[in-house]
Amino acid sequence: MWSWLKMSFTGALEVLIEMKNQDVKFTIDTYVLAFGICYKLNSPESFKICTILREEALLKGEILSRRASCFAVALALNQNEVAKAMSIFSQIMDPESITCTNLNIILHIQLNMLENVIEILKNATEGNLSKYVKRQVFSEEVLAKVREKVKDVPALVAKFDELYGKLHVSGQVTTYSLDAVLCHIPGGRKSHMFLLNKRMVSRRTFQPLGQSLLAE
Repeated sequence: MWSWLKMSFTGALEVLIEMKNQDVKFTIDTYVLAFGICYKLNSPESFKICTILREEALLKGEILSRRASCFAVALALNQNEVAKAMSIFSQIMDPESITCTNLNIILHIQLNMLENVIEILKNATEGNLSKYVKRQVFSEEVLAKVREKVKDVPALVAKFDELYGKLHVSGQVTTYSLDAVLCHIPGGRKSHMFLLNKRMVSRRTFQPLGQSLLAE
């Protein structure tokens, strides 16, 4: 199943790369799709392509949505490019979303800033818990990663367990994985999945399109 999906993602990415090589202007949603596909492929090459597309977009003054940036951050983290992930995350204008909340925790975990993680969770439990105020929500999967990191530090694990209980009581924990949160499609968005069925070879070079982009 994964093999088939990987081929589909690769084919869609190749179409997007050819569009870029032919100077077709990307929309905000096109960048979301491109970065999302790169994230799903999760390879050194897809990370390189994502980085090139992002840097070109910024040089041209094009707008990259928070959603696109989150995919880029997640891909960088998966490729152990923590400094790059931190740089991209710091440029997100409005990081107040469930995706950003959980990516921020993963960033701090990979930087081994465990006390900062505990402080983030503490602030989330001590904020205004009125039902009319949007509260930070944490993925159960991400919280499990936190516990795994602090388990050998008695003082921190005790604090974490206390905060974990408070987050559950206040309804600030979701069973959705970080991947599910990242890939959630907001209502009303048009699907671009037709790209999965498009051609997979450049008409100009008759070479894989990834090679065409990286050669330019």
